[in-house]
Amino acid sequence: MAYRRTRLMQERLASNREKILLATRKQIAEGGFRNAQIAAVAAEAGVSTGMIYRYFPSKAELFVEVLTAAVDYEIAILKRIAAEPRDARSRLHDQVASFVRRALTGPNLAYAFIAEPVDPEVDAERIRCRKRFGAVFKAVLKQGVAAREFPAQNLDAAAACIVGAFTEALVGPIGPSRKSVRDKERLVDAISAFCLRAVGA
Repeated sequence: MAYRRTRLMQERLASNREKILLATRKQIAEGGFRNAQIAAVAAEAGVSTGMIYRYFPSKAELFVEVLTAAVDYEIAILKRIAAEPRDARSRLHDQVASFVRRALTGPNLAYAFIAEPVDPEVDAERIRCRKRFGAVFKAVLKQGVAAREFPAQNLDAAAACIVGAFTEALVGPIGPSRKSVRDKERLVDAISAFCLRAVGA
């Protein structure tokens, strides 16, 4: 007879996995990837280190999943803004502003996901994630060009430049040697305005 997991066992396994992911995200939020050592994650999640490796064969795989989940959340927000019945210029501004604002609110997490030195597997995932962000901005840019809010341009390049601009602009304010940003909203507006000017708004 084939072995079948009971519903209770499946729920327990899913619960353990979720606890590990949440604990990892918390450790990263408190001190970046360097803070999320397996022993620290295990203690936070209330599981053994062996349990973590049961679900995630390597620390890099664990980090990739946490990164991907965070990006999924961010993209969902950007897509909601993109779907609003407003002009493209306003939506693009608010997309960039919303991302920058959240990054400044959680600088350790944002720096880890944007620029902290990491394993090659995690860095490769970052690149894929930036392309996903670019696709969301490209859709709004395309609508803006069609409505003549923006001049005709290479949409792939423009979208990639937007992602590059706001992520690079955040590295200093959210990095390890950061100083407190006195006026966060002023910085949010400055970065958003630059991105709009870059695409000809």
